[in-house]
Amino acid sequence: MALMIDLHYSDTWADPSKQAIPSAWSQDLNSLNTEIWQYTLDLVTAFKDQGTPIDFIQIGNEINGGFLWPTGQVSKNGYEPLSELLHSAANAVRQASPSTKTVIHLANGWDQASVLSFYEHVLDFQGDLELDDIDVMAFSMYPFYDSGATLSALQSSLKTVVSTYGKDVMIVETDWPVQCSGVSLTENIAVSVQGQETWMSDLENIMKGLSGGHGIGIFYWEPGWIGNAGLGSSCADNLLVDSSGKTRGSIDIFAS
Repeated sequence: MALMIDLHYSDTWADPSKQAIPSAWSQDLNSLNTEIWQYTLDLVTAFKDQGTPIDFIQIGNEINGGFLWPTGQVSKNGYEPLSELLHSAANAVRQASPSTKTVIHLANGWDQASVLSFYEHVLDFQGDLELDDIDVMAFSMYPFYDSGATLSALQSSLKTVVSTYGKDVMIVETDWPVQCSGVSLTENIAVSVQGQETWMSDLENIMKGLSGGHGIGIFYWEPGWIGNAGLGSSCADNLLVDSSGKTRGSIDIFAS
């Protein structure tokens, strides 16, 4: 079993709509570069020293618009501060644990144009983030939020990412509902436990079909948060367990 850590670099949840700097950190870029480097170095070192070395580490969560806002916010300051900060975090990982794989996580993995634009811009600065800093390009894939979020669009996007950058890819957030009404889903798949299994099987086939074995993993978010079964969507229940915590048959997809 592999261990992956997802660093949000915030005092609360970070996603495309919010990426606030931790209250104890600075606002200026030079200080933030030092702080993100030191925090990441200390964390990765601590895991290694206690005998649980990290296999994969996400340096940011769904960072399409940047992170550590407003300093690393793309809409305010462009891509260069973000590129600097990511480079600092990646350098810390390499120094603390060279075997740990550094992961960049974007939302909307199906949106090929957006994904390619992000990497074209963030990799465009001398001395900042480089392609060699990245081991895995990871994505969220949800069927709720955009009519373009289809499996065929995801497949095309991931194939292009692999052919363009030659990196491993993961789906690090996805789910499918067992209860949902009044929401337009992007695939003609049953809203049921069987539908969950179908959705995940289809994703698995997409990943297995990527050239060079570059499709290396899928994470279901979130499988067992019983008090928040909707997981922020308009669907009532997206979990792999029922309200009592008993696992549903769809969880068996992870046994293979």
